[in-house]
Formats: sequence, C-alpha cells, structure tokens
Amino acid sequence: MASGDQSLGSSADEENFRRILFRIDLHLGGQEVESLKFLCLDLVSKKKLEKCSSALDIFELLLTYKLLQEEDPFVLAELLYVTKQIRLLQHLRYTKEEVERLLPKRRKVPLFRKMLYELAEAIDTDTLKSMTFLLRDSMPRTEMNSLHLLEHLEKRHDIHEDNLTYLEDLCKKVSPSLIRIIEKYKNEKDKETESLHEGEKELVSQSDIKRFIGALQEGNVYRMDRKHRGRCIIVNNEIFTTYLSDRRGTQRDAEYLKHVFQWLGFKVHRCDNKTKEDLEALLQEEKHHPDHDDGDCFVFCVLTHGIFGAVYSSDGVLIPIREIVSHFTAQQCPGLAGKPKLFFIQACQGKEIQSSVPIEEDAVNPERVPPSLQDSIPVEADFLLGLATVPGYASLRHVENGSWYIQSLCNHLKALVPRHEDILSILTAVNHDVSRQADKSGRMRQMPQPAFTLRKRLVFPVPQGEPSF
Repeated sequence: MASGDQSLGSSADEENFRRILFRIDLHLGGQEVESLKFLCLDLVSKKKLEKCSSALDIFELLLTYKLLQEEDPFVLAELLYVTKQIRLLQHLRYTKEEVERLLPKRRKVPLFRKMLYELAEAIDTDTLKSMTFLLRDSMPRTEMNSLHLLEHLEKRHDIHEDNLTYLEDLCKKVSPSLIRIIEKYKNEKDKETESLHEGEKELVSQSDIKRFIGALQEGNVYRMDRKHRGRCIIVNNEIFTTYLSDRRGTQRDAEYLKHVFQWLGFKVHRCDNKTKEDLEALLQEEKHHPDHDDGDCFVFCVLTHGIFGAVYSSDGVLIPIREIVSHFTAQQCPGLAGKPKLFFIQACQGKEIQSSVPIEEDAVNPERVPPSLQDSIPVEADFLLGLATVPGYASLRHVENGSWYIQSLCNHLKALVPRHEDILSILTAVNHDVSRQADKSGRMRQMPQPAFTLRKRLVFPVPQGEPSF
C-alpha cells in the first residue's frame, strides 16, 4: 500500500477481506478481546459488545456499523496500534508510521478512552489491589481487572473526560507515576482541540468556536458538520377511512413540526393520510435515500391514532412502532449507521379516556398489560423514541391548537436549541411542561416518555437568525 489512505485494493472482495480478519483473529486471545471491547465502548452498542466473546465477534459488529469496511479498514488498524499489536498491521497493509501519521485526522477511539486503556495497562497487580481496597465500599463484590475497575468508575460518573480529579487523587495515593499518563492525555486533547480550528477563521466565527468547545467540554457529542443536517419525515394522519374518528387539530402539529425542523436545517417531507401500503412504500424509499450518506441525523414523526407499541394507518391497520423503526438500523440503512435517529410519536399508547370538547384523545382501545417501551426500539445504538404519553394512557390533542406534546416539543426546541441544550435535556423540559398541563376540569393530565440508546449528547447547531414562525 502506497498510502494509509488507500483501500486494500479493488481485487480484494468481501470474502478475501473476511479471510484477512480471520487471520488477525488467530493472533488475538482473551486478554486482547477484552481490550478491544473496552476501546470500542464509544463506537458501538455496549449491550452487543458484552455478548462478544472473540475478536471475530467484534469485527462483525464493526462491519455491521460500517465502521470497518474492506475499502477502509483504518479503525481496526487504530485498534491494533493502540493495543500494541503492531505486527498485525501488515495484514491490513499499514505500517506503524502510517497509522501514526493518519491518527490525528482519522481517529475513531476517543483520546479519553485511549488514556483509560493505557492507564489500565500500567496498573500492576499490587496497584490494583491497593485501589480496590481503598474503593471497597463502592465496588461490586466481584473480581475485577484494571479495565473493569475503570469502567466501573466511569459508570458511577466518578471519572469523565473533563473531570479527572477523582482519578488523579486515586493515582496520587496509590501510584503517583500514573499521573504522567493523565497529563499526556490532557496535552494531546489540547493539541487536538487546537488543530480542529486551524484555518477556520474565515469559515467559522469565534463565538461559534467557543460554543463548540463548550459542547466538547460537557461530553462527547454527535457530529453535526456534514453536508446537510438530514431528513425529517412527517406522517400526518387526520382523516381515516374506517371507524376511527378524524383527528382535528393535527394540521397545526404537522405545520409546527415542519417549520421547526426546517429552521434546524432539515429537509422536511410531509405526508398526509397514509394507508398501510403507502407507509410501507415510504419506509422502503426512505431507508434507501442517498441523502443519508451525507446527513448528520434523521427524524421521523408520526401523528395518528394508536395503542401501546403500535400506530394506525389511515385505512385502520395497526403497524408496530418497532416495525417502523427497524427500517433504519445500521444493517437496513447503512447511510445512518452511527448517526442519531429520532422518532416522535403523537398517538395514544393504550387506555382510552373520556373527555369533553375541545379536548380529544388519540386512543382507540385500552391495553391491560403494556410491555416495555424499550421493546419498540432496536437493541443497538443511536436511536431515540419520543412518545406523547406513558404506556397504557391516552395522549391529548386540542381540536384547534394541536396536541400538548407536539406543541410543547416544538416550543422547547425553539427555546432551548439556541441555549445549546442537548435533546435529552429538551425532552426532560417537555415532560415537565406537559405534566403540568390539564384540561379545563383539571382531571385529565399527560406524561410523555422517551426511550433511547443514544451514545453521545445530541446538540443541534444554533440556526442563524430568529425563527419567523
């Protein structure tokens, strides 16, 4: 290979590439597998990583997420480099020097994760015993290696990429020499942050840079700097051809969603009164849409009647929410792999309630034993499902002003995106707002509920200019 930016070669088909991965796997034992799993914690679903028992399992997961590809195997080269498996780089036609040259611009493993791994490698048996002794009261009663220890501290939020005080204090007490690894990380991070902004003075204002750095300081954030923000689909069912009542007021919701997501930079496509056949065709078309490759994010909104875990098409057919969402997994829609996918559902999730005009419900039939909401989203990373109400209850819609949930969602996006709030913080504010609303009698209330497998903070860039709607 002349350059690390080149592919393995056009003559190497997928079968040959898998043979290469198989040969690499032969050299990796249990300890190396644990190291790879730890380094991939920020890249793929943790639940799926936990099920990996071999390097081949991890490679398959990286292939599924399109992080590892025949034409671009750099992520594996990076993992082998970090774990000091330098001799295995030759299988990917990389050299140590090429990886080092490309890392600043092509790094996938966060510097923080790399630092924790290096720290774990430097913690010997006696140091680990001392650390577990000092932390005994907060540690699980199971045998731990150094990787498990650091992962546990991370879960407890004792350590964070921008808050290393706890870790530094622990290292100073037990093995002060470990501090040099933390200092090295701080220096590398400062250099990387500076390099991000080299040559951008003409393109990005200083205030934008400060906001960007501020977001980084609060944790990992999803990338929002591709060619376009992404696509937003709005399925708005108002008129039904069956026994289901028409949904007066939903036009207000659909228009508000359209304006807000256009303001946020999305290409919005609105669809009214979709039958089951129409919706299936839409999903097939959308999951293959070429714009996903260059987009940051994807949003899919459904405004209709529903019961728990399912929504109604305009011809009265129940469609499971999971069926809708499953079209956009990494396997089904590679263009969205590793990118946040947001689904907002304005529909009842079960229990029908009686209410007086001008309030109507989007419920149809009650659900006696609602299953887990998490069952409606795939067991993989980067999904968010926002439901108008908790399982078993109705969501409320004003026949003129629209639904409580969608109106509140749009209001809070308008108000909080300019404050650089992430999507989960915004949805928390929506929950608080909707839970305080009530009909004129004061008897009917509503509580939205999100479910998510997001790996990072999702912060929409602040649009230029004030919203004009």
